[in-house]
Amino acid sequence: MQPPSPPAGSAPTAIIVMGVSGSGKTTLGGVLAQALDCPFLDGDAFHDPVAIAKMSAGEPLTDDDRWPWLDRLGGAMDQALASGGRVVAACSALRRGYRDRLRAAISAPARFVLLDVSSDELQRRLDHRTDHYMPASLLGSQLATLERPGADEAALLLTAIASPRQLCEATLAWLRARDDQARHGERPSGHEPFSTL
Repeated sequence: MQPPSPPAGSAPTAIIVMGVSGSGKTTLGGVLAQALDCPFLDGDAFHDPVAIAKMSAGEPLTDDDRWPWLDRLGGAMDQALASGGRVVAACSALRRGYRDRLRAAISAPARFVLLDVSSDELQRRLDHRTDHYMPASLLGSQLATLERPGADEAALLLTAIASPRQLCEATLAWLRARDDQARHGERPSGHEPFSTL
């Protein structure tokens, strides 16, 4: 089976796979970065020890906890872009303000891919996950915080019940379409739902 082909000749782009805990951000982000032959940054690695301790204890983070985390991740993405032209990151990016904070730190267009998973499936995944500091008890607060990307944001919605490979192929097709629109001077629409059903 041939691997998915990345967009050819793409301009510098930051791709952020977003969603609540358990949605599969890290898995898809890693597969996507491999297909694009570019760095992958896991947002979880940019939390400071105090934030990790709070989450481990079942305490939701505040915006004051998140701003420096987003700045660290955005800065690292911008550095990766400077050396390679493309970068993929996994980050919850639950609110519009968080996504705006990342955009402000990144000197290239940012594309967001929201992984949409039912709450029952998310709960099932988190109940069986043992290698992460985020407890399943925080799922409710994350779902309550989530603000889906608006029509003016460069975002793709994926129904994340397919395999990581299928989700990767769908994302690459979307990136190619946006690159083609940009090359032809077309104004791409913002939010572009894509179901993998």
